[in-house]
Amino acid sequence: MPGMIGILIIVGFALWVISSIKILNEYERAVVFRLGRLLPQAKGPGLAIIVFPIDRMVRVSLRTVVHDVPPQDVITRDNVSVKVNAVVYYRVMDPKKAVVEVEQYHYATSQLAQTTLRSVLGQVELDDLLSQRERLNAELQQILDRHTDPWGIKVSAVEVKHVDLPTEMQRAMAKQAEAEREKRAKVIHAEGEFQASSQLSRAADVISANPTTLQLRYLQTLTEIATEKNSTIIFPVPVDVFEALRKKSD
Repeated sequence: MPGMIGILIIVGFALWVISSIKILNEYERAVVFRLGRLLPQAKGPGLAIIVFPIDRMVRVSLRTVVHDVPPQDVITRDNVSVKVNAVVYYRVMDPKKAVVEVEQYHYATSQLAQTTLRSVLGQVELDDLLSQRERLNAELQQILDRHTDPWGIKVSAVEVKHVDLPTEMQRAMAKQAEAEREKRAKVIHAEGEFQASSQLSRAADVISANPTTLQLRYLQTLTEIATEKNSTIIFPVPVDVFEALRKKSD
């Protein structure tokens, strides 16, 4: 019986030693509570020894977390209802704060990201939401980082992924874009007409100064038409020719 008790003691001690030895990966830290009180230094990486059962260890990963924010219903400043989703990149910088200052820091960061997304995007107009993504991403990142800093969490980036517009708004924007293209086409056409009329006016001034130039232009036009060889050519004869013949007959 004494031998059996000794064996049980040895086995119990071996189990206690095994349960007190923890291996932490390079990206992990351990926050240890001894009798409910937080130890000043987080353990890891590598071998960590805790005193079981008076110590309780909480593992915290230091890797960057990529959190996909679910689609949020947002009403923009100009009263357009859209669905917006985003992605948040963050990591734990202080494991002790992440465990002590907030309960379930992953869930808390997710909820904060959702509410901040609705709040910030609800203050901008639809055109700004579609065209000023970089500014809005930076504003979202600054707000989230400021609120999560007491939790020992660093938000490195926030990216708005997709803006889902209602079908009616998509058709309206398509019509607006089409009208804008038509307006630019008309302006370009009007500018071309203006430049062409200016050049024609200058050409007319040159031709009027020397009537022979008009005859040369007639001959050039005849040469261009004659290359086709598939049409009847009616070449205008200047009235001055008939005037010269009439004077000769008189």
